[in-house]
Amino acid sequence: MKARQVENAMTSSWQQRRLALLAALSLIGVFFTVTVVLVGAWTRLVDAGLGCPDWPGCYGELVVPDAERALIHSPDAPLENFKAWVEMTHRYLASSLGLLVIALLLLGARLRGVAGYPWCVSLALLGMILIQGAFGAFTVTLKLWPQVVTLHLLGGLSVMLLFLWLHLRLRRLARGEQPMVRPRRLSPLWVAAVLLLFLQLALGGWVSSNYAGIACQGFPACNGQWWPDTDWSEGFHLTQTVGPSYLHGQLHAEARTAIQIGHRVGAGVLGLALLILAWRHWQEPRLRPWLGAMLGGYAMQFFLGVANVLLWLPLWLALAHTAGAVLLVILMTLAVWHWRQPVREPNRHLQAEKEWVHA
Repeated sequence: MKARQVENAMTSSWQQRRLALLAALSLIGVFFTVTVVLVGAWTRLVDAGLGCPDWPGCYGELVVPDAERALIHSPDAPLENFKAWVEMTHRYLASSLGLLVIALLLLGARLRGVAGYPWCVSLALLGMILIQGAFGAFTVTLKLWPQVVTLHLLGGLSVMLLFLWLHLRLRRLARGEQPMVRPRRLSPLWVAAVLLLFLQLALGGWVSSNYAGIACQGFPACNGQWWPDTDWSEGFHLTQTVGPSYLHGQLHAEARTAIQIGHRVGAGVLGLALLILAWRHWQEPRLRPWLGAMLGGYAMQFFLGVANVLLWLPLWLALAHTAGAVLLVILMTLAVWHWRQPVREPNRHLQAEKEWVHA
């Protein structure tokens, strides 16, 4: 009996160490994904998305070749060394992120039978990273088709969200904290806020992939008008062809204006939803810091968007706007996590006994 107790204690100690390691690796994954997303945005903003005309290599090589070999491989796509290295750096980082996901899966395989272990989240993360890799390939092979570029951005944010959710689950398990009752389901108001944030992120990706960031000059008016000429059907035509390349976009001015106005309207609706959400749950002490952080993050993101328009989309400010979107996803995820975790009510009998003793 004593030997079995020692063996169980050793097993438990090993599990706790492995869970702590996995929690640390998943947190690293969150920050690593943020880096990959921002490097991807930088790649996009410096027009390096087609710096390498093929995939997964660059002019048929695993590293950027010299100009002569590049010319032999792709005579119609002259090598621009800086852009090629930017694109390959993004691919190297994304591949390393994939290896981290595989390592998390392998290290956690022996724990999948532990009660509460987030094995399904780990599998979802693997599936999403594979889908994200496919989007990366299609971004190049379909010549920056805006639908794929937008989905590639949303995929990167989804990978980050899954890393964060996995970390929260693993950290709770490593600390021995298990909810006493089932987590709360999201209310319609929470669902609406999450969906509106997703829609706004998609609109932001659509603005970027269609080069509509400065389609409207000035704020709050657009090109000196409150409602300028727009072409909504063309601006949101999701099945348009791309031609030989979508670099610098193909839409006319009215279509890009419609995209920019759609993004602005979406920002206003999202802000209203977050205000209502904060008003509805402000009395819950556990949620108040996260609701306040979300409102602060939204305000920062709003002013960054306005500054991008007024200052004609400088590179550093456009990157900051992308970072603001990443921050909003993180804050929304943490707010949802704290909403879903049940409030542990104190034991009434124990509370009554304490009151009797004090009396």
